[in-house]
Amino acid sequence: MTNYDTTVRLPCCFLERKDCPFIGICADTCSFSTVNMAQEGTYFSSYNMEGLTPIAWAAKGGHEEIVKLLLEQDDINLSIPDEYGQTPLSLAAREGHEGVVKMLLERTDVNPDPANKYGETPLWAATKKGHEGVVKMLLERADINPNAANYYGQTPLYMAALRGNEAVVKILLERDDISPDTENKYGQTPLFRAACNGHEGIVKMLLERADVNSDTEDLAGETALSRALRNGHHAIVKLLSEHEGSIPRSDGDKSTALLSSGHSDLD
Repeated sequence: MTNYDTTVRLPCCFLERKDCPFIGICADTCSFSTVNMAQEGTYFSSYNMEGLTPIAWAAKGGHEEIVKLLLEQDDINLSIPDEYGQTPLSLAAREGHEGVVKMLLERTDVNPDPANKYGETPLWAATKKGHEGVVKMLLERADINPNAANYYGQTPLYMAALRGNEAVVKILLERDDISPDTENKYGQTPLFRAACNGHEGIVKMLLERADVNSDTEDLAGETALSRALRNGHHAIVKLLSEHEGSIPRSDGDKSTALLSSGHSDLD
């Protein structure tokens, strides 16, 4: 960085436009060029082959000083998506850059809950990656939908349960407006996926909820219990079988017989 008031060093990824001031900078070495923002302001809405504007590039990379400088420009556009429909906030949230997310959320011209082309919001992306700090910041906003699902019907809670992110699951379950039993397009709930993947701590948290149905069948007729047994997660099988209402069902396998006969090898 040189003069913080008028110049900024920007990356070499904006080389596609022949009239771009970043031309001639080597993309292979990720070098930077000092650009006078007062003279080159019109280029800060240009984008590279991936659809990344300078602010999107800086947000994705977690370059807080560059983001701060760009945010001081009167004509900065924070809504231009990349080729996947991701805004600068979406990119920063996905990569877990808390400082950048904080700066963007302080703006009145930033949509905190935009969905990309797959229906994934910044909260969804942060939850999938297990970025606890970003999740907390986003959930402080009243205009965030904590149950917004992607095109496969996977909610943020579903993704946290699938990935085994206990801390994020706990944060989400503390909200009064969370829907803990939402099914994805295959009929699978967060409990189903946590049980299937062997995430015992998350299964315990979900079973403590009165609004979670442990007997929900997916489109294949499987339940959390039958899938846990199939995958050899014995501790989870024991939790589910002892939970009131849990009934083993499966598509003709031996799970029901094993449980009812007492030979499920759980001890």
